Amino acid sequence: MITLRLPIPPSANRYWRTYMPKGFKAPVTTLSAEAKAYKQEVGWLAKAAGIHTPIAGRVSVSFDYYPKRPQDWQKRARIDPQGWDDGVSALDIDNIFKGLLDALKDVVFEDDKWVREIHAKRMEPDGEARVIVTIKQIEKVSVQDVFVI
Repeated sequence: MITLRLPIPPSANRYWRTYMPKGFKAPVTTLSAEAKAYKQEVGWLAKAAGIHTPIAGRVSVSFDYYPKRPQDWQKRARIDPQGWDDGVSALDIDNIFKGLLDALKDVVFEDDKWVREIHAKRMEPDGEARVIVTIKQIEKVSVQDVFVI
């Protein structure tokens, strides 16, 4: 099991850029400069955490997304103790998946095609924005082993 504390990835809307190069008949989509910088930062953080070889095979990915806590959080909490963080500006949780998985590919796991489970939670803001990611290898269970007569 691997657990990493990572910065928030760029929104899926800013992760790629599409342009029409001269002489091409169709647009080309590439990673944005922001996405390239994020991938590089994730790579360095993973190496600093001691990860040098990606997990091979099936994996489960869980992440806890902590939006940045606003300066007026105490006022919000006094007004609405149970739901004060519902109005906090944050990325949609599904908008984080693609950029995060793309940045972890070839660093923590071989390829995002091996991701078999994704669990995500938006947490109550408690300071700086971040994502706590946990990756576990999934042992493959053979169907033949399960249905032995």
